Amino acid sequence: MESQRKSSGEDSSGERGLLHTWKGYSCSVTPERVLLSRPVLQAALGTRHGVLLVEGGQVYSFGEFPWKQSQVSEVGPLKPVLESALSGQRVVAVAAGNFHSGAVTEDGGVHMWGENSFGQCGLSSLTVVPNPTPVAVLDPDTSPPHTIRVLELACGEQHSLALSAQHEVWAWGSGCQLGLVTTIFPVWKPQKVEHLAGRHVLQVACGAFHSLALVRCLPPQEARRPLPDKCGQCNQLLYTMTDKEDHVIISDSHYCPLGPLSSHTSASAPGLHPSITDHTGYERRRTVAQNGEVLTTTDSDISAAGTDSGRTVGGVGGAGSQNSPYPDDQAVKEYLKKLSDTSLAEETAKMTIPPADSLDLLTSDLLPGVMPVTTSSALNSLVSSCASAVAERVVSTCEALSLKKRINCYNPGVGGVAGAPGGVPGGFPGGPAEERVRLEESMQGKKSCSTGDIREEEAEGLSRRLSLPGLLSQVSPRLLRRASRPKVRAVPLTPVGGLPEAGELLPSLQTEVWSWGRGEEGQLGHGDNLPRLQPLCIKCLSSKEVVLVAAGAHHSLALTAQSQVFSWGSNSSGQLGHMACPTTIPRLAKLSEGIRVWDVGAGAQHTLLLADGDCYQPILYYSGQQVREAAQDCTEPLLSDRNVTGFIASLHELAAAERKFYCKLSSVKNHILRPLLDLGENYSLGPASTVLLQSLARCYSRLCHLTGQHSASLTANLRRRREVKSLVMLEHASIFLDTYNEYCCSVGNFLVMGGFHALAKPSLDFFGKCPELLQRLAESSEENIPLSDLLVALFYLPMRHLHEYGRLLLKLGTCFEVSSVDYQQLQDGCSKFEALALHLKRRRKEAEYTYQFWKSFPGKMTDSLRKPPRRLICESSNKALTLQNSGRFSVNWFILFNDALVHAQFSTHHVFPLATLWAKWLRSINQAVDQAMSGAGQRAEPPISRTASYTFYKDSRLKEATYEGRWLAGKPNGRGMVKWLDGRIYTGTFKNGLEDGFGDYVMPSKTLNLNDHYQGHWKEGKMHGIGTYKYATGELYEGSFQDNMRHGHGMLRSGTLNSSSPSVFIGQWVHDKKTGYGVFDDITRGEKYMGMWQDDQRQGTGVIVTQFGLYYEGAFNNNKMQGTGVLLSEDNTTYEGEFSEDWTLNGKGVLTMANGDYFEGTFTGEWGSGLKVTGSFFKPNLYDSDGDKGRAVKLGRLAVRPEQKWRAVFEECWMRLGCEAPGQGENQRAWENIAVALTTSRRLHRDCPEMNLSQSHNITLESLEFNPQQHVGPVTMERYDRIRHYLIKACDTPLHPLGRLMETLVAVYRMTYVGVGANRRLLLQAVNEIMSYLARIFQLVRFLFPDLPEEGGVIPEPSSDPQDKKDSNCADTQLESPKPGRVVSSSSLLLPVLLPRLYPPLFTLYALEKEREDDVYWECVLRLNKQPDMALLAFLGVQHKFWPVSVPVLGERTEVVSSTKDACFASATETLQQISTTFTPSDKLQVIQLTFEEITKEVVSSLENSFLWSMDDLFPVFLYVVLRARIRNLGSEVSLIEDLMDPCVQHGEHGIMFTTLKACYYQIQHEKTT
Repeated sequence: MESQRKSSGEDSSGERGLLHTWKGYSCSVTPERVLLSRPVLQAALGTRHGVLLVEGGQVYSFGEFPWKQSQVSEVGPLKPVLESALSGQRVVAVAAGNFHSGAVTEDGGVHMWGENSFGQCGLSSLTVVPNPTPVAVLDPDTSPPHTIRVLELACGEQHSLALSAQHEVWAWGSGCQLGLVTTIFPVWKPQKVEHLAGRHVLQVACGAFHSLALVRCLPPQEARRPLPDKCGQCNQLLYTMTDKEDHVIISDSHYCPLGPLSSHTSASAPGLHPSITDHTGYERRRTVAQNGEVLTTTDSDISAAGTDSGRTVGGVGGAGSQNSPYPDDQAVKEYLKKLSDTSLAEETAKMTIPPADSLDLLTSDLLPGVMPVTTSSALNSLVSSCASAVAERVVSTCEALSLKKRINCYNPGVGGVAGAPGGVPGGFPGGPAEERVRLEESMQGKKSCSTGDIREEEAEGLSRRLSLPGLLSQVSPRLLRRASRPKVRAVPLTPVGGLPEAGELLPSLQTEVWSWGRGEEGQLGHGDNLPRLQPLCIKCLSSKEVVLVAAGAHHSLALTAQSQVFSWGSNSSGQLGHMACPTTIPRLAKLSEGIRVWDVGAGAQHTLLLADGDCYQPILYYSGQQVREAAQDCTEPLLSDRNVTGFIASLHELAAAERKFYCKLSSVKNHILRPLLDLGENYSLGPASTVLLQSLARCYSRLCHLTGQHSASLTANLRRRREVKSLVMLEHASIFLDTYNEYCCSVGNFLVMGGFHALAKPSLDFFGKCPELLQRLAESSEENIPLSDLLVALFYLPMRHLHEYGRLLLKLGTCFEVSSVDYQQLQDGCSKFEALALHLKRRRKEAEYTYQFWKSFPGKMTDSLRKPPRRLICESSNKALTLQNSGRFSVNWFILFNDALVHAQFSTHHVFPLATLWAKWLRSINQAVDQAMSGAGQRAEPPISRTASYTFYKDSRLKEATYEGRWLAGKPNGRGMVKWLDGRIYTGTFKNGLEDGFGDYVMPSKTLNLNDHYQGHWKEGKMHGIGTYKYATGELYEGSFQDNMRHGHGMLRSGTLNSSSPSVFIGQWVHDKKTGYGVFDDITRGEKYMGMWQDDQRQGTGVIVTQFGLYYEGAFNNNKMQGTGVLLSEDNTTYEGEFSEDWTLNGKGVLTMANGDYFEGTFTGEWGSGLKVTGSFFKPNLYDSDGDKGRAVKLGRLAVRPEQKWRAVFEECWMRLGCEAPGQGENQRAWENIAVALTTSRRLHRDCPEMNLSQSHNITLESLEFNPQQHVGPVTMERYDRIRHYLIKACDTPLHPLGRLMETLVAVYRMTYVGVGANRRLLLQAVNEIMSYLARIFQLVRFLFPDLPEEGGVIPEPSSDPQDKKDSNCADTQLESPKPGRVVSSSSLLLPVLLPRLYPPLFTLYALEKEREDDVYWECVLRLNKQPDMALLAFLGVQHKFWPVSVPVLGERTEVVSSTKDACFASATETLQQISTTFTPSDKLQVIQLTFEEITKEVVSSLENSFLWSMDDLFPVFLYVVLRARIRNLGSEVSLIEDLMDPCVQHGEHGIMFTTLKACYYQIQHEKTT
């Protein structure tokens, strides 16, 4: 390179993305520079053509283009031509197959061009596609079909693969390598590979006739599902065992004839281009290079091609041609013998790779193994990745000499054209993706799962044998006995699911490799030569942490995070990197020690590797076929950058250092940590040390896994954008800092407890007296160092890598200006890692100091004081500290730890926890206390507010209780938890050492062996406020507390429906007793009492209803009916008089029969069991008027008055507003209390995740904290609307005092009038109770909004229209048209909020009361609705001019005939039916008004002249509409409107309309008598 630049900010288009070419491979290669106007970002090569992607998203092509027809058919590599069809599109990736190409645009679109005989371009009815043409990748499962966004492409000879943004694989073309559930080829349209649905695919690669996919492993819960023992398709056993004389054969060689295995037959495709079918004159070789990477294309005559041409697909048909899914015995024996010979050859063959400069490449046609590529000095720069013939995704990178991803040289056999499969494809069509994934996991067996056990690394040879599907593995009895031993719980080497903190920030190392397609060369890696129609996991790679895959023509490669390369498939030219014969399972490529591969590429008969050596300069290795320079007639391009010593060089150095560190950590893990765990189990280290060793192993595994993920991330970053902001270690440094902190803590704990010393003897037995391996890994040069010290040095070694982080980040920072953001970010990152390194160094010294102290500490106190996290600060034997006024012979020894101060005297000692040490002692103690509180230890005094744990021993209330939580000035203050020895637990907030605020309290019950549980508010150490108390007896109280007693409004549930005495009480409590108004539901007796209480007894007036229809109202005394009362039965029999016991008559009274006869006199006896009467019998005169016959009793006189009910509920609401009595308080203080209550509730819900509020709810609460009244003065219509909207939101929010009041009122109302309380005689009380609610809530509203007019007051409504100044008596704008004023009333303001919540129980009472009248009305409705429209109109006396002549039906008007039914006035009928869907009287009146308007509209449309209604004309028409509306409970609707209607509208237009409806109802009832 002519020049080098230091700063990455000095980029210019002439210094990056440079393209070089050379011919073939030989000892000396001199690349030639190709001049292009723009930097090249990626290149992809097919057999005789290539594609280049340059900066700006433009695409150039060179080579031979037979599909161009009349266009340019051949262009040299030095003069590429622009693909103008892609102009206007920003291309981000290119790919090339043998004779076709593809491009991916920025928006995820796919363009294809080239040969299309096999459908590989995805365009039907075209043999060739001359120019880039869009290919639609559509998801047919959506309607309309959704376009799939594509991330990358890969191209083979006859097929193409695409990886979508959803990480699914889509395929098109021909052959079993598609992995599709089909037998018809070509597949013209891209289809999803369903067998991989539900999995997260990371990368795809295409060989000539096979495909590879790198897939993220399933979550642990999916992998642990029980595996079936039979095949899900053919129902054959998946595993078999044969007992021989001296061994047992366990077979997992199940071969399912239905899939995923199938025989492969060849067939010719019609219309094949001559350039494709003629393979005799050249070898097809292609290379893809991305972001500045190397590509090779060579056409040559290869002598070994004959072997490939002679290889036919039928060679693998042996097993596939049999009808039985199992091979015969002879085939098994031959197969086992072949495998044994192969394995023996693998074990005995040892090869040493000579240096590149000592090899005579010209005299060697085939060189098995791997060797460095020697090129001219022009290539001595940064090589970033290997190129590949399978098209990789585009990554724009501009800063390095790059040689990317794959080099593929295809040489397919003669006639080896993709054909249709001979068997039925496997798979699970139609099933859910997850279920199919689980089934495939089951079919593949346990070996496909990665367990990650630190002690499950099997021997190399055995693991290969046992991981082969279809192989009969011979297991000796000795191995079976060894496997039958019970295992100790294993420590996971790899964190299950990865590190949760990393999330999607770092690449996953828990991956699997899946393959499918032809397998005649073993390129699928499943242990056989059989083809696979659908993707199948390569089991033995599932735990190898594969991060990259590559596919050659007939071989495959996998690169792991530990820089190892696995290869399998054809090895005819040594392209696998080892001496083995063609292998059907992945095997490690042979590399010199210290070589760390980080990128791979695969050609037809060669392999390229990019690796690190002793320095960060990448080294290119080549393995495979050697060709002579004279035989080469095509060029190989290379992309490079000139920045060697600047930013890119530092990035390479950082990535190389991380890869080296990860390999070292993995080596320690495999060779040291794993044996130490085994030693810890076989030798008795003690339970404490064993647990700490396992904790150390877990932390080490987390650190190792994080390093591996970071290594893969940095490596991938070299292939993509190279920016500072893409470095995870800067943006998310906390992940690394926390992991290192945790690991250092685990090593220090193990050291302090003497764990390394305990491991010294067993380690000596294992490693021997000369532990060279330990010394080499610990990087120790000292001789005769104790083994325990060597282990300590080894496990503290990772801390040194933090300095390496700091050094490299600082080096990266020097590439930027000091004032730049990138420099500041790098400088901050460097400071963080350097600071952590110094901090961990201090912690190591503390641990070693503490360990030395425990070695010399008296043994009696060691067991009680020695704890893993405890560190020694100082002690008085070496730092003088004496006790004042101590005795002459006293011995005082003070030991200061990081968490406690120990005062030792003779054989006793006292421990003082630092967290609760409040005295101001020496400065060193204060600093130690500050450090114990996670401070820096630099304060002169410790903080007054702390978080600590303490056990009380003097406090009478908290004696021997342990408190853990926040402290303030020596007292619990804030959130905390107290545990008493008797099992009591309080969790919540404290204030000045007492429970105060919201808390949770559990108190065990000794007699019932259950717990009492209180959850609610506290004040000064006592239950005070709203709470819930669950008693051990099963009772549940929800309500108010005061001084640990039930006080205020509350509900008590006793027992359950199945218990002996279930009951519910809701009402007022005073000092833990029922006092005041309350409702008691005795579920056992079927009675409900609604009345006054005194000291848990019924006392005063009340009402009782029973499930048998009895109703009583009157006086109660000492829990009994005693005094004057009224008793009614279901059949209207009534007694009014004196009572002495429950349901017992005793005294004067009147008994009235249902027919009007009555007794008057003295009564004794129990109701229902015989009465004694002394008195007179009266039978009213038959000729008396109806008014004189009945002696109707007016109910409600002896019941509790509505305003006396639920006084405690309203009093609590007034108290929340800061008022001691209703209406007595300050308005400003009330609003302050509302804001405090809402803020406190929001904070409480924020602290409790299970009570979390939505964002919209939070916004609503914030708006309710402010008074909507902006100024003082008369209320205008605008202010009135703001008040109304505020009340609606407040009543919908239980956290607001008004919302809490509304919620409580709804609960008590339903409790009163639901169930047994649904008695028709309670209707009047239910209505009066609602009116009482409205009056008392309106009083609260007027207190909050003092400017609001009183009940009946008028708010003027500004209007300039004189027509609007009539009828100023209107109340509600919802009911009437706009008027000059609005009447303020409690019903218009509050009923729309309250009534919808109370409507179900209230309407039920109306329906019961009007049941008989509604039955008569309904019978008449059904009878009259049998008539057609014209007959009914005539019967009702509707004038003929009002009869509709035609009615609309489906948008067209139809003439009314005599048989027409339910068509006239249909719109008015539908409108009136909506009265049953509304709640408030105002809404129901609005429906009636709209009904009249619909009637008028339909009549006016048929009359030409203007028309005015008269009641005589209107009533019959409206009666017809009411009949046709068929409203079932019309009487109940009419009564509800009449009872709750706003008085101000009774005499207006709405009042007249309602009177008309009521008249229709009574007219229909008496219609049968007319």
